[in-house]
Amino acid sequence: MIAHLQGKLVEKTPTDVVIDCSGVGYHVNISLHTYSLLPNTDFIKLYTYLQIKEDAHTLFGFVEKSEREIFKMLLSVSGIGASIARTMLSSLDPKQIINAIASGDVVAIQKIKGIGSKTAQRVILDLKEKVLKLYDLDEVSMSQSNTNKDEALSALEVLGFVRKASEKIIEKIVKEEPEATVETIIKKALKNL
Repeated sequence: MIAHLQGKLVEKTPTDVVIDCSGVGYHVNISLHTYSLLPNTDFIKLYTYLQIKEDAHTLFGFVEKSEREIFKMLLSVSGIGASIARTMLSSLDPKQIINAIASGDVVAIQKIKGIGSKTAQRVILDLKEKVLKLYDLDEVSMSQSNTNKDEALSALEVLGFVRKASEKIIEKIVKEEPEATVETIIKKALKNL
């Protein structure tokens, strides 16, 4: 019904914004991902999704069209409402959600507040084929190595190594061996630190 809003940003919080469009102020719910992408200008454009229920009409806004599409896909899953879908997009960025679904990573989805084991499995079961059709598989394997890279970096930080030095070494290891497991990355990094 309302595809996008374009106007002056009147109010901004991490969970919602008010956009003045020709004298009408629209209250729009946003995710933390969208909040982080909002420009520092007064004039903005958000792609929107209007949810109509018996007791409320609620607008959700997204800086990127792709985030809106993921939001709509999440709503198609039984047990996922608008607030949980928004929480998912606030906890993980859209690429992380796509990769978690495509790779069947129940643990990553389950870490999101409000999502239990069964709901996480249902999300993967319902959306995996859609995600694999819509997005390139190469991106999935790349992000899997990025997840491994992030986990290895966190482990090295816990062990007391400086983040910048660790990042450079891990980056080099991942370039040489993109399919390396977290353990492999850590072991090789420890030899070079």
